[in-house]
Amino acid sequence: MKEYKYTINGNVYNVVVGEVTGQSVPVSVNGTPYLVELGEHPQQTQGTTAPQHAAPAKPAPAKQPQAETEPQAETQPQAAPKGGTPVKAPLPGVITAIEVEVGQQVNEGDTVVVLEAMKMANNLATEKSGKVAAICVKQGQSVMEDDVLVVIE
Repeated sequence: MKEYKYTINGNVYNVVVGEVTGQSVPVSVNGTPYLVELGEHPQQTQGTTAPQHAAPAKPAPAKQPQAETEPQAETQPQAAPKGGTPVKAPLPGVITAIEVEVGQQVNEGDTVVVLEAMKMANNLATEKSGKVAAICVKQGQSVMEDDVLVVIE
C-alpha cells in the first residue's frame, strides 16, 4: 500500500493506493474508498518490458481559466477576506449546494452551504447575522475539515 498527499487548487487530498489485483486497484481519497478499473497497457515497442504494476494515476491538472471575455459567476470561490466570521467545514466532504450570494443579508441559523459527507447532506448555518462577504468554495468542490466556506461580516 502506498500513501500520497496531493495539493490541488489549495485543497489537500490524502490518497492511499492498494495492490493491483488483476485489472483493478483499491484507492482511497480522503477516506472515501474507490475501486479503480485499469485499462489496457499501451503497446510495447521492441526492447522495452511491461511494468510489473501499473503506476497510480495522478489527478488531472487543474482546468485553466477561460478567456477574460467569459463573465464570472458570483459563486466563484474567493479568498477569505481578513475579518468577518467564517463558516467552516465541520468535516471533510463535497459542497453540493451554495444557498447564498455575495452581498446577501443572512440571519443567524440560515443555511449557507450544503456539505455532503459520509453520504449525508449537512446544512451548514451561520452563527451570526450579517452580510455575506465572500464565498470561498464552489459547488462540487471537495473540502477538508476547517476549510473556510463562507465569510459573514
